Amino acid sequence: MKWTKKAEPAEQPEAELSAYQRAMRNRLLAAPVVPAPEPWRPVFEHTYGVAVGGLLGIGFATHPDSGHDLVMVVSSAGHGLFDAVTGDRIARDRDPDPEGSTPDAVADLSCPGLGLIAGSRVPIAGLFGGGLHTTTGDGWILEVVTPAWPNERVLLSRDGGLPHAGPHAEQWWHIFHSDYSTFRTAGFSPSGQTIAVATSSDLSLWTRRPDDTLVGATGA
Repeated sequence: MKWTKKAEPAEQPEAELSAYQRAMRNRLLAAPVVPAPEPWRPVFEHTYGVAVGGLLGIGFATHPDSGHDLVMVVSSAGHGLFDAVTGDRIARDRDPDPEGSTPDAVADLSCPGLGLIAGSRVPIAGLFGGGLHTTTGDGWILEVVTPAWPNERVLLSRDGGLPHAGPHAEQWWHIFHSDYSTFRTAGFSPSGQTIAVATSSDLSLWTRRPDDTLVGATGA
């Protein structure tokens, strides 16, 4: 199977930007990556998240017992399932059925669940399309911006979103910069309790649910 990525539009030349656009672009470029604010905390030990070679896309499900958000990862090396509160990898399928190994085979871009969610289907967002939630019911917003194409930056805010006129790290936070791998997708879980960012090589998660276990760090 040949995987392709839709071509990105060319970056708008600096000379064609208005003064307002140039100021906003410069503000985004100047903002360093900072930790997500409370109550958010990183799920994995390392700043880049957990390594997932050949990651194609991710989707959310719910743990049938604990109610934790689960993240299903689809990669060129198979499927994996992570607990989005503890970071534990709780299921792995290195050889999924070829007919369901990637989401592009069906209209809703879903894949068969595994482990605790076997028998269900999980919509997958990433290389083949689809999308995750960009807002939560209590006002958090996640945006993906590209002020210096082709490296995407993920912004978390509670100020209503762009143009982010307030101070960086007080009303909006640049929490992820995809400057080393190809960006796949970013968004909230349907519960609003998890933030996920996926690239072609890594999965990063943040949660606002408390947990007393050690931070997980198992690769896919």
